[in-house]
Amino acid sequence: MGRNSVRGEGSHGRVERAGELGWDESLYGNDASGGAEGGGGSAVPGQSAAPGGSSTPGGSADSGEPGSGGAGSGGAGFGDAVSGDQGSGGRRRGGSRRRGKKPRHRILKWSAVALAFLILGTAGAGYLYYQHLNANIRKGDRSAGGSDAKKAAPNAQGQTPLNILLIGSDSRNSDENVALGGAKQDRGGDPHADVQMLLHVSADRKNASVVSIPRDTRVDVPECKDTTKNKVNPPTNAIINEALGRGGAGCVLDTWEKLTGIYIDHWMMVDFAGVVAISDAVGGADVCVKQNIDDHPTKLQPGGSHLHLTAGNHTVKGEQALQWLRTRHAFGSDIGRSEAQHMYMNSVIRNLKDQNAFTDTGRLMDIAETATKSLQVSSELGTVKKLFDLGMELKDIPMDRINMLTMPRLPDPKDPESHVIPDKAKADALWALLRDDKPLDGKDDGKPAAPPAKGPAAAAPGSLAVSVVNGTGTDGRTAVKGRATEVVNALKAKGFTKAATGTSDPASTSEVDYPQGAGAQGKSDAESVATALGLPASAVKASDVKGLTLVVGGDWRTGTSYPKQDPKAADPLKGTEAVNGADKGACMEVYAPYRF
Repeated sequence: MGRNSVRGEGSHGRVERAGELGWDESLYGNDASGGAEGGGGSAVPGQSAAPGGSSTPGGSADSGEPGSGGAGSGGAGFGDAVSGDQGSGGRRRGGSRRRGKKPRHRILKWSAVALAFLILGTAGAGYLYYQHLNANIRKGDRSAGGSDAKKAAPNAQGQTPLNILLIGSDSRNSDENVALGGAKQDRGGDPHADVQMLLHVSADRKNASVVSIPRDTRVDVPECKDTTKNKVNPPTNAIINEALGRGGAGCVLDTWEKLTGIYIDHWMMVDFAGVVAISDAVGGADVCVKQNIDDHPTKLQPGGSHLHLTAGNHTVKGEQALQWLRTRHAFGSDIGRSEAQHMYMNSVIRNLKDQNAFTDTGRLMDIAETATKSLQVSSELGTVKKLFDLGMELKDIPMDRINMLTMPRLPDPKDPESHVIPDKAKADALWALLRDDKPLDGKDDGKPAAPPAKGPAAAAPGSLAVSVVNGTGTDGRTAVKGRATEVVNALKAKGFTKAATGTSDPASTSEVDYPQGAGAQGKSDAESVATALGLPASAVKASDVKGLTLVVGGDWRTGTSYPKQDPKAADPLKGTEAVNGADKGACMEVYAPYRF
């Protein structure tokens, strides 16, 4: 059988669904009908044709006589013709040299033609397959219209952090999802985002963080446009997993941005069937339970994942992987489920790294085929190349620099038994770390920190026009009336006589923004404003504002000096279920009623 020219690809016949993709097998010399009606002829120079057919249409490659090496004649391939050996349909040995020169030119010509067809065919087939993978991908708008977070400014090397929202949908709108998830009575209803994780990759790509928000968290959901129903849903205070039904994944992204102030570049969403398919494609994950587990329905808690495992270590894949990721009651709560999901994700990443899957073309193609069918992504991420580039961004991050945790939270006053709300002090500190691209583990890259570059001196306070924005209307609370005016007066008292109030714009945290094009001078001017009011250096940010802007956020509702923060009270990692990527010994505790 003929071989194509792509290194490591082997026979073209190994590619699945080639016919469906419109690939022309005859270009590869392994057309079922034969290269010249004889079948099986090799199109690769220097390789003998398979019995029963010549590589040269219509006859022998060197005789030029019709029929002398044609169908059924057993004519020689390119290697035989060049050497002058006689095939069953070739010319006799000892032919005149004069006649021998011309056939060799013809041989080279036909070799060049065959090689050109081979290269073009391979390129065309590759393009068609690439287009096939792209066509698999389902895409949607990044935002549902309720987002106004600002993208982080590039670092000194021109790099920016990467933030991707990972969403698990409980949709039952297919036979397969109903079979896997039960609750067939919910078919046709609005889906919920039962899994929500933010993947933050640092600008220098040396560390990554994953933060989950429990599905039963009460938050402010912004106004979202639902394009599938052609309606606009007004803002509301609701449980976060309802955001998916109010405007799709874009509404979930907007809700996260409103809560965290973090600009999120993309979202990726998967349903039950997609989890099963992807789990099989990546080879599953290694998990552990401390006791025997059987997550079954009870009188008090209907439903359940039906996960059934003995105590110890297991590799779960396919439907069993889905059961692991859905288990809630047996792990104590939705918080326990998030911890189990982090354990699963860390294991998948470790396994792919150990198997060198990121550099194994065959594995990557298998995973790509499955992933493009199983995932729905925001439109900016909607090509195979961009998904591949994303994988390459992650492959070199050391496992001990990958940290996963669940958002700090408190019982919801409206329903303390079932719902939670963000623990504001700790959650805001966590969001600030991610906004400022700080690693959750507090580690640097092992190199001594370079001293900050000394910028230009700030302009005189009286020459700086500062717009003060009242952003205190966040977290379900009404904005403090007259707050911007109060801070303007404080600035004027410190010499910033051009300070004035601006349009109200809710923000969870206070910051001093300067135009991105203002450079070092703009930063120095912003730092002088921050220093005057006691804001930390981390509050100074380059943004798309037109001029120097002080945002008085929800964390500063009273007083004319920014309140000092208690570092211990605001430690985002204290009391959370943090899981490090290098921890292979993590093991889940099983709630007693679900042990066997």
